[in-house]
Amino acid sequence: MVDSNLDELRAIVIRSIDESSEGLIAAAKSVYGMPETGFNERKTSSFVKKQLEQLNLSVETGIAITGLKAVIEGSNPGPTIAVIAELDALRVPSHPGSDSDSGAAHACGHHIQIGALLGVATALVNPDVKDSLSGNIVLILTPAEEFIDIDERLTRRGNDEIEFLSGKQEMIRLGAFDGIDMAIMIHASNIDGNGKFSVGGTTNAHLTHQVRYMGKSSHAGGAPHKGINALQAAMFANSAINTQRETFVEDDVARVHGIISNGGASVNAVPDEVHYEGRVRAGSIEALLLLERKVINCYKAGALAMGASVEIQTVAGYHPLTQNDSMEKVFIENANLIFGQHSVISEPSDRNHGGSTDLGDLSKIMPVIHPYTKAASGIGHGEDYIIQDYDRAVVSSAKVMATTVVSLLHDGAPKAEETISKFKPYFTPGQYVKSQRERFSTTTYRSE
Repeated sequence: MVDSNLDELRAIVIRSIDESSEGLIAAAKSVYGMPETGFNERKTSSFVKKQLEQLNLSVETGIAITGLKAVIEGSNPGPTIAVIAELDALRVPSHPGSDSDSGAAHACGHHIQIGALLGVATALVNPDVKDSLSGNIVLILTPAEEFIDIDERLTRRGNDEIEFLSGKQEMIRLGAFDGIDMAIMIHASNIDGNGKFSVGGTTNAHLTHQVRYMGKSSHAGGAPHKGINALQAAMFANSAINTQRETFVEDDVARVHGIISNGGASVNAVPDEVHYEGRVRAGSIEALLLLERKVINCYKAGALAMGASVEIQTVAGYHPLTQNDSMEKVFIENANLIFGQHSVISEPSDRNHGGSTDLGDLSKIMPVIHPYTKAASGIGHGEDYIIQDYDRAVVSSAKVMATTVVSLLHDGAPKAEETISKFKPYFTPGQYVKSQRERFSTTTYRSE
């Protein structure tokens, strides 16, 4: 039986978002036109701040450098739900929307998250809505979800600008999620003809290695035998990693990939220092650590083969994403009410998408969901990734997220309270911070 008051609130939410739809899409497209990499999203952050202030919201700025936070208070006490969007782009210079200087591009769709969040805010600031809710809504704009530019971020870490290298990790450390009980955000995936949204599934854990090979320079033509070639050491290590791939367990969804970010200074000199950046992913922390052990042995083997030394800096990455099935059911219910039955494709909880997200870290502290809106074409992080349906990506997403929040906080918030009571966190925020700190390490291996 449908609660008539809840039904009326949903109608108000939908009407508010429909009336603002052109502006919401325009806002998303504006963000698309100003792509910025993680912890550098100053134009984007300023733009979003102004949009939120136009809704008469007070905006906290400068959280984890560029992050934002605003609160919509319900009329009665109750749980607090975060609605999250990500500010950053990644580097895809060949993308048609890339910045000519930085190569940054919204080739993952974070700009539509911002448009959708603004839609949620537009609907929920309506007094007829917020005054009917038991609890609060916190709008959080997080920087640096894309785990890139590691050297730059380690420099920031060394300068005490940040401690952790992603936005949500850092905002957890800073207490920006303290007092929040649950969270929702949305992403864009490909249009495939099956439903308008998808829920469920998980992502990989990951960590990063900054690997520095140290050899000995010499004349590459006149006396190569007197040098120790650091580039060859790195290439040997990469080959050794490739020989290990047949040992990877398929169920672990293991991924190992890397780049040489500095391959030497001069072609006529034996390279004496080479930098290799590696990324290791797996479906669980346990599988990740086993995989990491194999990879580190390969790094060492490269140094041993050439008589070089190698410094391995391990950088704490992300945890796997665990999504809350109770919240998913509420999301599905609202999507089906608005857009008709079978609007949402539900995936098994262990369906691993292969990528990684720092929402996985938050999911170890509180219940979260990360649905997808089927609105894009091309391959994520690729030059052909384009949002094809902005109405679905921004407007429809805002409607379902806003009505999901209303359903959770309506009438004393019983659905939210039940979800929270059943959730068993893997970490407290303090435990999480301690654990992340322990995942950073630097070791040096010197050949005899």
